[in-house]
Amino acid sequence: MPRINTALALSIATLATGFLLGACENADNTNTTADSSQGLKIGSLLPATGDLAAIGQQMAGSVPLLVETVNACEGVNGQPVTLISVDDQTDPRAGAAGMTKLATLDKVAGVVGSFASSVSTAAVSVAVPNQVMMVSPGSTSPVFTEKAQQGDFKGFWARTAPPDTYQALALAQLANQKGFKRVSTVVINNDYGVGFERAFVETFEKLGGTVVNKDKPVRYDPKAQTFDTEAAAAFAGKPDAVIAVLYAETGSLLLKTAYQQGLTEGVQIMLTDGVKSPTFPDQVGKGADGRYLLAGAVGTVPGSDGKALADFNKLWQEKKGSSPGEYAPQAWDAAALLVLAAQAAQENTGVGIASKIREVANEPGTEVTDVCEGLKLLREGQAINYQGASGNVDIDANGDVVGVYDVWSVEADGKIQVIDKVNPVPQ
Repeated sequence: MPRINTALALSIATLATGFLLGACENADNTNTTADSSQGLKIGSLLPATGDLAAIGQQMAGSVPLLVETVNACEGVNGQPVTLISVDDQTDPRAGAAGMTKLATLDKVAGVVGSFASSVSTAAVSVAVPNQVMMVSPGSTSPVFTEKAQQGDFKGFWARTAPPDTYQALALAQLANQKGFKRVSTVVINNDYGVGFERAFVETFEKLGGTVVNKDKPVRYDPKAQTFDTEAAAAFAGKPDAVIAVLYAETGSLLLKTAYQQGLTEGVQIMLTDGVKSPTFPDQVGKGADGRYLLAGAVGTVPGSDGKALADFNKLWQEKKGSSPGEYAPQAWDAAALLVLAAQAAQENTGVGIASKIREVANEPGTEVTDVCEGLKLLREGQAINYQGASGNVDIDANGDVVGVYDVWSVEADGKIQVIDKVNPVPQ
């Protein structure tokens, strides 16, 4: 899917006043009909449906949990926080429409979202002119860094997951450590896939490797129904490894096609965060021998090593009786930064949040891992340095953070296991 430009996104948003291509409010008990003057209103814009639903549903539970926690400790600026949740459907049009609703009808001050980079590209072009602070827990395209450097976002953009320039470094270094010299790439044709591909190629070549299809990159249409041509092109010439930057629903079809065509024998499959969910090996399926087709594949995903992670995992277990999924810590931190910045600004506006979000996320200030402790110190007029569940969330001038990456593999039984960590070292 080509990257949506700002003009197109704004046009889509304007035309979407009938709202919402199916985007709907969550019936979450944190939703209220309170006017924004009665307290801080925030939104979430995450994929409950569509190509990234398997991961989006795992992360979406963090935001209401954060709001519930904050409202149990006096809220923000003396009032409870209101949350309005919208399903972006992993679709830029629905994302732009959803952000229009949140900004113009619900009049939220900040939004946690989106996940897909192409959706965030569409949504942020609506958020910025409406002065809504947008914090993505998972949009990792390097395009956002470039646009921030150009001043496009005017401070109304940040993210708690690091850009793919870092994950591409991590994956290239992992491929190099495994001794791979000749690799090829196949990526989803959107901001996420193409941005990752370009960063990976640059880094892998610096490490002495060769990307055999560099001049003819394989980029698949996420709306395609079959992937025979793309699979054949990606595996042509028997590279040591295929770097596959995919989304789960479409990516599973592409990989299944490659296996069915007998293209994967002797070729290492290397994956990324877009498919790292417990259901992905089942989506790709099993062979005639009952063996998982994806067994032996390895990948990377932004990890979580923050000082608040243990407490976050404990709270999730107590409230939900399970372990949090991918990007749940990043979503928690995104919501935490919105409420902490609003309290620091002493106002429930996007302008206020944008003016203080870096201040509460960075030194100097008292380190806090508990959002309620942070709110208490801010009420007392003290400065804080929030240390999150995903990491230290030190947001830079471009809205970026630097992270650590988990290395994961698909075991013979189809289970996904984290087997290592890697800290990308710039080349």
